[in-house]
Amino acid sequence: MRLSPVLAAFLATATTLSLSNSAKGQVTAAAERQPAATAANSAMSNPRAAVKPAAPEVFGNASSIGILTAPARLSQAQPSTQPTPLPPTGTEATPQQETPDRIQIGPAPQQAPGIPTPSTPAPTPTPSPAPADPTTPAPTPAEPTAPTPTPPTTPPTAPPATPAPTAEPEARVLVAEVAIREAKGATLDATVLDEVYRVLRTQAGRTTTRSQLQEDINAVFGTGFFSNVRAVPEDTPLGVRVTFEVELNPVLQSVRVEGTQVLPQQVVDESFRDQYGTVLNLNRLQEGIKRVNKWYQDNGYVLAQVVGSPRIAPDGIVTLEIAEGVVENVQVRFTNKEGADTDPKTGQPIRGRTREFIITREFELKSGSVFNRNIAERDLQRVFGLGIFEDVRLSLNPGQDPRRVVVVANVTERNTGSIAAGAGISSASGLFGTLSYQQQNFGGNNQKLGAEIQIGQRDSLLFDLSFTDPWIANDPYRTSYTLNLFRRRTISLIFDGGDPEVRLPNGDRPRVTRTGGGISFSRPLSRDVFRRSQWTASLGLQYQRISIRDSEGDLSPRDELGNTLSFSGDGRDDLFTVQFGAVRDLRNDPLRPTQGSLLRIGTEQSIPIGRGNILLNRLRGSYSFYIPTRLLRISPGCRSVTSTAAECPQAFAFNIQGGTVLGDLPPYEAFSLGGSNSVRGYDEGDLASARSFIQATAEYRFPIFSVVSGALFVDAATDFGSSDNVPGNPGGVRNKPGAGIGYGLGLRIQSPLGPIRIDYGLNDEGDSRFHFGIGERF
Repeated sequence: MRLSPVLAAFLATATTLSLSNSAKGQVTAAAERQPAATAANSAMSNPRAAVKPAAPEVFGNASSIGILTAPARLSQAQPSTQPTPLPPTGTEATPQQETPDRIQIGPAPQQAPGIPTPSTPAPTPTPSPAPADPTTPAPTPAEPTAPTPTPPTTPPTAPPATPAPTAEPEARVLVAEVAIREAKGATLDATVLDEVYRVLRTQAGRTTTRSQLQEDINAVFGTGFFSNVRAVPEDTPLGVRVTFEVELNPVLQSVRVEGTQVLPQQVVDESFRDQYGTVLNLNRLQEGIKRVNKWYQDNGYVLAQVVGSPRIAPDGIVTLEIAEGVVENVQVRFTNKEGADTDPKTGQPIRGRTREFIITREFELKSGSVFNRNIAERDLQRVFGLGIFEDVRLSLNPGQDPRRVVVVANVTERNTGSIAAGAGISSASGLFGTLSYQQQNFGGNNQKLGAEIQIGQRDSLLFDLSFTDPWIANDPYRTSYTLNLFRRRTISLIFDGGDPEVRLPNGDRPRVTRTGGGISFSRPLSRDVFRRSQWTASLGLQYQRISIRDSEGDLSPRDELGNTLSFSGDGRDDLFTVQFGAVRDLRNDPLRPTQGSLLRIGTEQSIPIGRGNILLNRLRGSYSFYIPTRLLRISPGCRSVTSTAAECPQAFAFNIQGGTVLGDLPPYEAFSLGGSNSVRGYDEGDLASARSFIQATAEYRFPIFSVVSGALFVDAATDFGSSDNVPGNPGGVRNKPGAGIGYGLGLRIQSPLGPIRIDYGLNDEGDSRFHFGIGERF
């Protein structure tokens, strides 16, 4: 019920008279500043105060609280000047930095995790002191007096107890009304008002304190709709009216980002699109920021994140600052097998043989680029793929600018040089000795140098020298070249085998000696050297002096039937050729493919100079494709339905290839069919010596266990009757069939050199034999 003014005044007077002397001054001063009705309502809201004078309720007025404001205005927040620290020195591999789930914004803005900020304690609000009673005289200082001597006393055995300080209660005021007002006069939406009233604890008809109002300010600020909140108390006849004066955030128009290289604006717009055109809510803004951070993480930019506080312009444009983790530099550190980068004997840094630019040029990560975990992993794979390191690891160090990162490649070199010597005996060379040298990192430039020399009883000197630079320095397209010089001697498969065997007049088998050299260039047909190119092209020049000789090294231009063995007729030919080739590789694995395809095409054009004046053009092509399957589940890796192609490399593999020679054809340049790389089940070269051919193979490859896998195969080939068009008809006089089929099974044993291939094949003539090789046929 409502009290009449007279009754209210009476109750207020009774309440005042019942207070203790210790509180009388404070309450009287308060009563003089507020209407009697306020005291009456206070008495009704807490009747015990009127009947229990020992513990009265102490009410203040608006001055007891004062104007309270939010500790910070977000609209005035500035971007953090503190740089983003990067992982500590020596962080191994590619560490993934934690992304903040939330960047704090509100009454007490904080930096995102990992961003150091000065430690500034928040001020603790304290109630305003009650004004002193002007009628109370100030205390008069006592006059100084001489000290009175006291007799000595025995010190106590225990220190006197210190009385605990008594905390004074906060002044409480009676709230007559709670109002919400927009500081600039804007109309507040009903939804916004409902959200504000929902979080307020201060209510009309109840008492409140300064600290409770501060909590309400924080709660209103925490709704996210406002850039500033303050509480303004004012006295009214019925109590204190508390007005929460708020500054509404502007309508969000767009979000802009600073400090980015890789973040598309489209991603930013997609993250905040559902907020455009609505009053900016800082809580919802955090959701968009989390989506931006998630985009960075999902795309491998593990050091990138939004930092600092968003800057909100009055026109509704929000600016975010992003530290993406830019690479300051890429460095190389050489380590020993234990991983140490200093020599344990001398304490000096380990110096490697490899020149640093050979390593850093394999890095797509460059100074100024944004660190990306996926790119870093590919960079490591390329460096390890050079074949000159035992171990390659990555570490990150902070740069001179702590917002940047130094990428350090820690490499352990392997022994890349070898020397070998040997001796043996063969039907081609008789007793012979060999000396070979191989260097995979010549001059520290990742260049390959190989030399092999053979001195034999029948051949005075055979040699093979080669030099390869896999990436010509300063070339932007990863062009490589190979130089070679050689003098080789082999028993030609074109003039060997068959039934009957046709030999030289002295009964020896014909031997083909090739002396010459050449140079070839190769490069991927892609402008991005850090992406696997589908196409690779090659171009080369080669000169050969070719001679047909017997076992003693004497020229033998014809066989025992009088058929010519060289194009010139005197047993010696000069062959100068220009070679061009192209490869398209779409396989998922170059060593054990289970999916994709491989296309090879090539041509070789001779220039008619020198002995024989030979003018020919050789065309050749090969196409392979692979179909993954799971027919057999012998290997443990194939028994799970979720196993990957790497765990279960099982596939059908198909290959078809063919070739022809146009123009002049020296007999030793014919195509040889039959053997481990043609139709298995036939001996090497026993199927045909052809001008043109086509052959096809189907294989089913499946793993068995660990490093052992199996294969079932079928081979077929034909020369289309072109063997008769080879000068001297070497295939016809030896009764080579010209066409045939082979089938069988084989084993593949994985080794450091590649798969060791062991095949057992049967042919359509009933013969069978084993075939050995290194690597898959295709």
